[in-house]
Amino acid sequence: MHEDHGPVRYGPPAPDPGLPVLPELAAVLTAAADRTRAEPPGGGRTLREAARGYWDRRGLHGPPEHIVAAPGDQPLLLALVAAHGGDVLMPRPCPATWMPQARLLGRPAYQVPTSAECGGVPDPYALLETVRRVRAEGGRPKLLVLSVADDPTATVAPPELVREACEAAVGEGLHIISDETWRDTVHRPRDTVLLSPAEMCPDDVTVISDLSGALTPAAWPLAVARFPGTGRGAVLRARTLDVLTALGALVAGPLAPSAAHALGEPEAVRERVRQAARLHGRVAAAVHRTVLGVGALARPPQAGRHLYADLGPLRARLAALGVTDSMELEEHLTDRLGAPTPGGHRFGDELGALRVRLSTGPLLGATPAERRESLTAAEPLELPHVERALGRFATALDELR
Repeated sequence: MHEDHGPVRYGPPAPDPGLPVLPELAAVLTAAADRTRAEPPGGGRTLREAARGYWDRRGLHGPPEHIVAAPGDQPLLLALVAAHGGDVLMPRPCPATWMPQARLLGRPAYQVPTSAECGGVPDPYALLETVRRVRAEGGRPKLLVLSVADDPTATVAPPELVREACEAAVGEGLHIISDETWRDTVHRPRDTVLLSPAEMCPDDVTVISDLSGALTPAAWPLAVARFPGTGRGAVLRARTLDVLTALGALVAGPLAPSAAHALGEPEAVRERVRQAARLHGRVAAAVHRTVLGVGALARPPQAGRHLYADLGPLRARLAALGVTDSMELEEHLTDRLGAPTPGGHRFGDELGALRVRLSTGPLLGATPAERRESLTAAEPLELPHVERALGRFATALDELR
């Protein structure tokens, strides 16, 4: 059991997609640029209907009245945590924004170890033990936040582990928030089974997704939440809307049509999602080979635009360079690679553990033209600009062994 009472610190940005805006989405945004009103709290009917269709195609059915939209996942998660009483549990490591959300609300938050196989979902037995200890100390564990397709570890939790963890959580009376921002970024969708907790525990799971994971540019803040179709779900949705309204967290009017268009998944959007997942997957696999080649450790990346590396085996050489913890490792690699390389302490790992999140976006090219070429190339790793970027990365890591 690990509770964090530290100060709220500036956190690293989500991994940069490194890709140009899809022209079709830019055109929809431009056409709506003269909209002068924000969306109503929770999003207008058209936007929520588009989100309903998006989830319906993934086997999660329900009306648009069960959906809420917000300007990004951070205000949305903040509102969701505020809508629930009690203490919050989350895996370790977890996205850099989760723990600060709980701290801002003054909520006790506990991180639960994950299995050796993957991140994002707590080990079921560790979860039960954490709940027992928290209650024994007078706490009230009420909420579990998890991510089947995970930032920071870039892994996808196998269905059996998801099922066991969710059954353990629901059996202890916890509500589950399933962050599925990265579900559409799976590198090999034909070989990877992704099961949403809402498929097995529909009455006890709220699903959230930030569209910047796969559908829209990171600079266009929009996230959606899908609540259970129960009386309790309706109460939680109403409370969440109250918090979003109090925060003034409304979706920008011009953004709503482009977000609805992306959620509708026309062919151009689907093709971009496929191309981007394939490209980041190829580059992430190359980065993974380099990490293992210098003697460091990392789980094979399965989703997203990054991977999570453990440079603990290189501790002696790093110490000779003045790097003894993840904060110093972050500074060293960010400077050496010329790109944000957040240390594991950002994600709740121990400061002494030499872990970092490595992003693939900066390796796709230095100009929009190079990045577009990377996106459409049959063999992106053979492009000169990608080869050079991977070579610089390999040189920087090779210096550490």
